[in-house]
Amino acid sequence: MKTYLGIDVGSVSTDLVLIDENNNVLSKVYIRTSGQPIKAVQKGLKLLAESVDLDCIEVAGVGTTGSARYLSAVIVGADVIKNEITAHAVAASALVPDVKTIIEIGGQDSKLIILRNGIVVDFAMNTICAAGTGSFLDQQAARLNIPIEEFGSYALRSKNPVRIAGRCSVFAETDMIHKQQMGHKIEDLIAGLCNALVRNYLNNVGKGKEILPPVVFQGGVAANIGIKKAFEEELGMEIIVPEHHAIMGAIGAAIIAKNECRTGKTNFKGFSVSDLSFSVSSFECKDCPNLCEVINIVMENVLLCRWGGRCGKWENMEHEMQKVQKL
Repeated sequence: MKTYLGIDVGSVSTDLVLIDENNNVLSKVYIRTSGQPIKAVQKGLKLLAESVDLDCIEVAGVGTTGSARYLSAVIVGADVIKNEITAHAVAASALVPDVKTIIEIGGQDSKLIILRNGIVVDFAMNTICAAGTGSFLDQQAARLNIPIEEFGSYALRSKNPVRIAGRCSVFAETDMIHKQQMGHKIEDLIAGLCNALVRNYLNNVGKGKEILPPVVFQGGVAANIGIKKAFEEELGMEIIVPEHHAIMGAIGAAIIAKNECRTGKTNFKGFSVSDLSFSVSSFECKDCPNLCEVINIVMENVLLCRWGGRCGKWENMEHEMQKVQKL
């Protein structure tokens, strides 16, 4: 059976997924990146290989996305590399063909994608303030000694949500501590935090954007039913949370790979990549005033690729070297 592999490597999580010709998810892996994207991709490939019968499938295409999409593409031999906006839009459109708005909140950033007639016409990203992201919610859950999986259910039990200042993660935490010391119930504090973070998102990321239904909510934070409810109350419309909301970027990358590789041969290096040794180094090019930092990717003591230079000099040298090796 032909399958397609999608890989989304972010600062917090690394997601891998195998889909079939009909975009059905056959297997998925969601693990923490832990600051080591190469090891995370290798671990993800190993777990994915263990979850399926490799004798019964053929990986016919591979797509990568996320902040480490170029790095992961080199490691696995990707056929297509796409930005997160495109990957999330493709995945959401496959699930809800008439989707007009995508809310995506991940571990370190948040996005708003506007689609009309299946085409991305506008988007906004917030990569500066951590308020509302998964990592911030993890911190607050740990501080309150509540499992993050139960965070949303606490919010739903609230009868009197507390007004929390959510414009900044530092202010939000300070205000929560202050309100907690005043004796407010935990569920009211959590509900207030959810409401504050949603207001922050709509005022910053959603400012000036026309949010129309259907609205799809994806990313790891979409699992928080308290945040979902807060969005529904603020927007006055239903919010759709996909079954595989946490890995929609990987699904989008896999779908794009499927569309790109229907007639060609894949560059996928195989699941055995998980057992190879990779290393990353860098140097400063001093041939011009730009002083570019050039990144080297080495596999088993063999240079795979370079990037980072503005002029493309080192990348071109690498291509010439590969031609000589082939000859």
